[in-house]
Amino acid sequence: MELRECVKLRHSVRAYEDRPIDNKAAEDLKVMIQQCNREGNLHLQLIQDEPKAFSSLLARYGKFSNVRNYIAVVGPKRPDLYEMAGYYGEKLVIRCIQHGLNTCWVGGTYKKVKDAIVVRADEKIVAVIAVGYGKTMGSARKSKTAGEVFDAKASKVAGFEETPDWFKDGVEMALMAPTAFNRQRFSFALSGDRIKVKSGMGPMSKVDLGIVKYHFEIGASPKEFVWA
Repeated sequence: MELRECVKLRHSVRAYEDRPIDNKAAEDLKVMIQQCNREGNLHLQLIQDEPKAFSSLLARYGKFSNVRNYIAVVGPKRPDLYEMAGYYGEKLVIRCIQHGLNTCWVGGTYKKVKDAIVVRADEKIVAVIAVGYGKTMGSARKSKTAGEVFDAKASKVAGFEETPDWFKDGVEMALMAPTAFNRQRFSFALSGDRIKVKSGMGPMSKVDLGIVKYHFEIGASPKEFVWA
């Protein structure tokens, strides 16, 4: 399935069917995790058949059910950890969609299971991504408009409508990205082939930044541009 179609199909899902991930899908995800870990200097892990992380009252309060598989988003402590975690974690989310799997980014309503997730002394766990076969495909949430996330003052164009098609396509895909509490606290500015994206405050906003950047790249492809 083409990446843009995957972006359009992706919605956060919290309730899952009680069945294991297909073996071929799991093996492919493990291969891609190894690739992401090499490229992003991360320690992402696919955890299978492990129900403890989502067995707490907090998880039930978050309306999670039957979550037995998830991706632990772990990496070395460093300034860009959260952004890299978001970027490469979302790569895996989109690959999950290609395998007919549903997902949900989870920042806090889970238990860190020490005997399941490996977190070394110099590392920290940023988030987990619930993975499985959803009871539903989820649904679209209310979204900002492209104009609302376009920073006209920082751009060398009069307005969003004056931007090139590849930029518009990138912003369209970015607006479909999952963000913390669906707040979409980001903005894009355009200067020639240079793109500047700003995020809100707080660590999870940096995760959002990485996710949004990956979505923008999907939409703007095959245009070559530079992140400012």
